[in-house]
Amino acid sequence: MRGFTQDDAHIFCTDDDITQESVRFCDLLRAIYHDFGFDEVTVKFSDRPAVRAGSDAVWDRAEAALKGAVEAAGLPYTLNPGEGAFYGPKLEFVLRDAIGRDWQCGTLQVDFVLPERLDATYVGEDGQKHRPVMLHRAILGSFERFIGILIEQHAGRFPLWLAPVQAMVATITRDADAYADDVVAACRAAGLRVEVDRRNEKINYKVREHSLAKVPALLVIGKREAENRQVALRRLGGDAQEVLDLQDAVSRLTAEAAPPAS
Repeated sequence: MRGFTQDDAHIFCTDDDITQESVRFCDLLRAIYHDFGFDEVTVKFSDRPAVRAGSDAVWDRAEAALKGAVEAAGLPYTLNPGEGAFYGPKLEFVLRDAIGRDWQCGTLQVDFVLPERLDATYVGEDGQKHRPVMLHRAILGSFERFIGILIEQHAGRFPLWLAPVQAMVATITRDADAYADDVVAACRAAGLRVEVDRRNEKINYKVREHSLAKVPALLVIGKREAENRQVALRRLGGDAQEVLDLQDAVSRLTAEAAPPAS
């Protein structure tokens, strides 16, 4: 790879806000992992490394604050001695994929050191300047790596909301070519990611090819479907098909393609 992208962010807050902000982050992280299909998440608490910035007193404060936060979030954790960042302790969120492999993705770090180096201040309720705390946080880590983990977790068979191509319109005969444009237009108007296959191939060949490509829904149309403005809906992994009016099929797929509410 020539580069990678991280969802790294930094939250400046007061000492009193550490627990609240950490709990919010943990809740957000767990909700996002659940939406992507990861429910086995373990937490490691990484404390001070041998080479570090800041005094022992600062590290005592940071470790106590982070330990209090993870306990307030209700997350069990294991100790990972000496694996904290040079500027502060951290929580490491480890996903377990469908075949039992562990991947460390998310992190949360409490940092008293960098705000000091940045000479960052805020004015408190007392009208005086105070030093904030910095929380470093990442949910997915590297986007590129997380996409690879995600593909393997689902074996390429993404839920409908996540699939790059949500539906494929496949024609049986040339008589359905013009109607295929109407089907594609109706799907795209509803926000579905759809493509069309008008090739002069047998329908069984098309079904097999798009099934191997893990397209969740196949909309098969022939002369009869074109005349009645219907589609034969086939699901990935199933042999049965359901003949539906076009708008009914689009409405059903649109509802299923809605992303998770969280």
